[in-house]
Amino acid sequence: MFKRLDGATRHPVRAGVSVTIDGVDQSCGVRDTVAVALLLADRVACRTTVVSGAPRGPFCLMGACYDCLVTIDGRQNQQACAVVVRDGMRIESQRGPRELAP
Repeated sequence: MFKRLDGATRHPVRAGVSVTIDGVDQSCGVRDTVAVALLLADRVACRTTVVSGAPRGPFCLMGACYDCLVTIDGRQNQQACAVVVRDGMRIESQRGPRELAP
């Protein structure tokens, strides 16, 4: 289980952002990334691989591995670790192959 450390930041975590993860409402802080919101919601896997269907989730948390790809507000292949949440955001897990951009 992912848990926020008390006093681990110089800036207090301010709640007040509500997002939807796979249809379920989740409250998070204003500076949280989508990856943090997923982990706080106990969502370890946020996508599956194309070849084997193996689950993947936030790994490096700095944008290097691309294991945390999700669909945000209908836009596929967004790195959860690199996007800050905003109120009303719709986050969806990605299953299998993605659509190619036109």
